Amino acid sequence: MKKEDILDAYRWRQATKEFDADRKIDEEDFEFILETGRLSPSSFGFEPWQFVVIRREDLLRKIKDHAWGAQGQALTASHFVLILARTPEAMRYDSDYIRHIVMDVQGRTEDEYALRVKRVREFQEQDYRLLDDERVFQEWIKRQTYIPLGNMMTAAAQIGVDSCPIEGFNQAEIDELLISEGVMERGAWSLSVMVAFGHRARDFAPKTRRDFNEVVKYIG
Repeated sequence: MKKEDILDAYRWRQATKEFDADRKIDEEDFEFILETGRLSPSSFGFEPWQFVVIRREDLLRKIKDHAWGAQGQALTASHFVLILARTPEAMRYDSDYIRHIVMDVQGRTEDEYALRVKRVREFQEQDYRLLDDERVFQEWIKRQTYIPLGNMMTAAAQIGVDSCPIEGFNQAEIDELLISEGVMERGAWSLSVMVAFGHRARDFAPKTRRDFNEVVKYIG
């Protein structure tokens, strides 16, 4: 793909507040979008996320009731995705999940695991002081989920699929809803962000952004 084609996709993409409900994304294209999220980078390669595709209309309606930012998207999008973030308990340096990632997913030896845990402990205790404040720890985890979010939206734009990231929801209410509906386990996950995919219901005005020289600063 040429560089200008990539930039054209960025220029074309805008947050789609309402989709054409009659136009569906091809399943192969949607799996491609999800795959770009799965392959996204994360701190230490720990992948602290899960992507949940909501197909049940009754659940989409309940989500809409607790998400002011999803009023136009929840029921018109072709595909609606919840990006869950693991909780601090699961992401501690000594958790079973971290051992699973290092040993089973990354294929490291016991000695390599011990070295990795030592480094992660130093990072969590000293560099970012994550273990001092659970809220700070949770926000660090959630920030990582925005990497696959951005990658999925960009990949979608490159194949002509619209998207909209959604943060407009009541965190406590939506987490309780998802727990009660069996979408996630209490204490294991928290909703980080939602994203809707589909095809825009109408054209947009041209995108506006600050000038390059206002955004970028070179030192030296």
